[in-house]
Order: sequence, then C-alpha cells, then structure tokens
Amino acid sequence: MAHSISAAVLGIIVLVLLKGGYVRVGSALACTLFGFTLAATGLAPTINSGLTSLAGLISSL
Repeated sequence: MAHSISAAVLGIIVLVLLKGGYVRVGSALACTLFGFTLAATGLAPTINSGLTSLAGLISSL
C-alpha cells in the first residue's frame, strides 16, 4: 500500500512539472531511465535504505 501511494504522489509531481513546463519530456525520460539503471547496480540497497530512513524521519515530524 505504501508503495502505491508513493508511486501516485510521484506521478502527480511529475505530471505537474511536465504540464507547468518546468521539465521537458526528454529530461524526465532521461532521469527515469537513469533511475532504473541505478536500481540495477549494487548501490541500490544503500539508496533504498537511505530513502527509507529519510521517509521515517519525515513521518516522525
């Protein structure tokens, strides 16, 4: 459930940025592909644990 909410929020943010003209489609696609490439490396667990702890810190505020 938490992943689907995170994905929905991320989708809304990307949509707002694309519609507002702040980010072009090519740049958004490049960032997405870089993210998928980074997720396939050995650094992915470290990034995931860092983001999880950041989310925990934000939710405790």
